[in-house]
Amino acid sequence: MQAGRDPYRRRPRARREGDLETFVVLRRSAWQTHDELEAARARATAGVERAAETIRWLRSYDIAETDGKFGWICVYEAATPEAIRHHATAAALPIDEILKVAGAFVERLCPAATATRRGGIA
Repeated sequence: MQAGRDPYRRRPRARREGDLETFVVLRRSAWQTHDELEAARARATAGVERAAETIRWLRSYDIAETDGKFGWICVYEAATPEAIRHHATAAALPIDEILKVAGAFVERLCPAATATRRGGIA
């Protein structure tokens, strides 16, 4: 390992045609109930499976908004932000903002994700 190099930080590299980039999508206060949230999750899952060449849904976090509604923070790999917008339109999902990830730093694995992969309760 090079001195001073952080092994947990992914550095940006030159993009090649066909590469997927990482994006964070904010969906704020989009659903009023857990049932609405689950219905949206089903639509999102079906839609992303049909668009596997241009978009990959990596992870989502359900968020409890201060107004009592629910939202999502979703992490995708996609060819372009437009591919994410197309998926959202097809699945009837709102988008408040799409942010391109410039780099990543991992201090430790997410305990909830680790437990889920092992069949535990998140």
